[in-house]
Amino acid sequence: MSRLTKAAAVAAAAAISLLASACTGQSSSGATDDASKDVTINFWHGWSAPNELKAINDNVARFEKLHPNIHVKVQSNITDDKINQALRAGGSKAPDVVSSFTTDNVGQFCSSGALTDLSPFLKKSKIDTATTFPKTMQEYTQFNGVQCTLPLLGDAYGLYYNKKEFADAGISAPPKTMSELKADAVKLTKSKGDSYSQLGFMPDFHGYESTPGHFAAQWGVHYFDANGKAQMASDPGFAAMFDWQQDMVKSLGGFSKLEKYRNTFGDEFGAKNPLQTGQVAMGIDGEWRLGMAKDAGMNDLGVAPFPVPDNQASSYGKGYVTGTIVGIANTSTKKNAAWELVKFMTTDTDAVVSFANAIHNVPSTLAALKSPKLDQDPGFKTFIDIALNPASTTTPPSVNGGAYQVTLQDFGYDYESGKSKNLKSGLEGVDTQVDKDIAQAK
Repeated sequence: MSRLTKAAAVAAAAAISLLASACTGQSSSGATDDASKDVTINFWHGWSAPNELKAINDNVARFEKLHPNIHVKVQSNITDDKINQALRAGGSKAPDVVSSFTTDNVGQFCSSGALTDLSPFLKKSKIDTATTFPKTMQEYTQFNGVQCTLPLLGDAYGLYYNKKEFADAGISAPPKTMSELKADAVKLTKSKGDSYSQLGFMPDFHGYESTPGHFAAQWGVHYFDANGKAQMASDPGFAAMFDWQQDMVKSLGGFSKLEKYRNTFGDEFGAKNPLQTGQVAMGIDGEWRLGMAKDAGMNDLGVAPFPVPDNQASSYGKGYVTGTIVGIANTSTKKNAAWELVKFMTTDTDAVVSFANAIHNVPSTLAALKSPKLDQDPGFKTFIDIALNPASTTTPPSVNGGAYQVTLQDFGYDYESGKSKNLKSGLEGVDTQVDKDIAQAK
């Protein structure tokens, strides 16, 4: 699962900036090893749940059966910080293959040379990324023409809604536009003193997955211009998103009341998530929530694409897409053997489908997305359709990772709380800070 939080993004940006200072430029593949000889490679990844570990270990076992001479030593529950430290240090115990949940770091992985450019390997294996992977996944796995990672399952964001609470309110279908979302959210909200017994929708930016980046995707925003300069103040979609969010906050009781209620929510990834307890009738979340809700005994959640602006109603069906990435350490002396594992995990249709089915993530190849072996649950198919939608978008890679998103999100916190009152000048300040940070990172 991909999880973007302020703390994680800051930590990742800081860790990668150290890595960038230790590496200079992107080299050629530098692969000289003989992948037909007996070899052991190290594979580090971040998965930790029992079903996730079983799924990835099963795929590794399939790979080793196909390549009996290549033995894979797997290290699980590895953070980006640990990966970055190991990539800087190198050595026989360092990873040859690494997987990360943080697509925001791709720009730094590629520009610093920490991960190998996979283009020579793709060419050798006759793999065309344009016909193999969905458009958004192609975008977040490369930077400035350097394809240093490949997608390994994805995440798509949509609207979750409580079917029982909808029926009780006389609402027959999920909203498709932002005005419909507002009307439904107000209708579903039940105040109780200075709090709520039920909230229609949590618009606050601290509301777990209700981040500026996830919302702004519905406006089809572009964070940077053709010259790489930040343009969040000049792209009208950002201001429109903030105006919509502020209107939602006011319509549902105001920031202070919403924040007080939000502080009663359980852990995002636990059984007491507000979507699963019925405290919130609608919310934005990824495909993984389906499995979590069922495990928690919650069977009333329906799913649909997240609503779009009223003036973009024809684009309904799109959403924000991100995912897990995998690459080969530039310090590895076993790159050809490492490539065999990367190629198998990212392009073998059965491997991708079985992994996606097991951990309830979106497959990352076009063939796997259309495979009859893929989980045919209607709710899951909603997210498959979002991932395949040509209008779906992702956040672009940057040389300093997700720092620009943290800057935007920090402004969002200040603006929604009233600390920052001028939207135009606030977004201009975001652009100035983002450009400054990127210049310093180069």
